[in-house]
Amino acid sequence: MSYLTTEKKANIFKTYGGNEKNTGSIEGQIALLTERINHISDHRKTNKKDFSSQRGLMKMVGRRKRMLQYLSRTNLESYRSLIEKLGLRR
Repeated sequence: MSYLTTEKKANIFKTYGGNEKNTGSIEGQIALLTERINHISDHRKTNKKDFSSQRGLMKMVGRRKRMLQYLSRTNLESYRSLIEKLGLRR
């Protein structure tokens, strides 16, 4: 995961989680997973036969889906704003 440096992670958590030290916030975790999913999706476009990356991508998408379901149950306003910020559910 050399594409995600410590500064990038801190910036993601600062933007979505409210504080770079708040790594446990569900919004920050979802944003970090989205960043990883986007990176692996770009990798898959150039390496079509990389099936282990495909499996990892599907696992991450499922984990993000479960986290989004939890967020929608617990805090609907935060869920809607996060979906809009990340550009999901077009």
